[in-house]
Amino acid sequence: MLNEHEHRIRVHYHEVDGQGRVHHSQYLNYFERGRVEMLRASGFSYRELEATGIYLVVRSLELQFHWPALFDDELLLTTRLGYCHGARIEHHYRLVRMDPGNPGAGTLLVTGTSEIGCIDPTGKVKRLPSFLQLNLRER
Repeated sequence: MLNEHEHRIRVHYHEVDGQGRVHHSQYLNYFERGRVEMLRASGFSYRELEATGIYLVVRSLELQFHWPALFDDELLLTTRLGYCHGARIEHHYRLVRMDPGNPGAGTLLVTGTSEIGCIDPTGKVKRLPSFLQLNLRER
């Protein structure tokens, strides 16, 4: 399992509010994309996990807004693994607006943290499967 993953996002028109800024609810979607793509880049398909009766659900989510994203901005989302214990995984997020004239530089927009819980198809808390837990701990 990767410790950190980067995912580029282009802001679409339907994601912005009347002031032309990304609506605050969209950042939750961006963070979910980061988690799913991090899992995929680590060789695990979320769809395949669900097919085996493993569901990863949001237990808590915290965001700090630093600056707004705007329509057509190119963003870089960094998702970093915090911890993995029992039935929980913690992720940390950093979303930056890319500066096309200065690669590697950007404006910090949003930071956040989530705690993800593992449940079975009935909604009962379930320990993370050993293959996922071991991979998370190895890094």
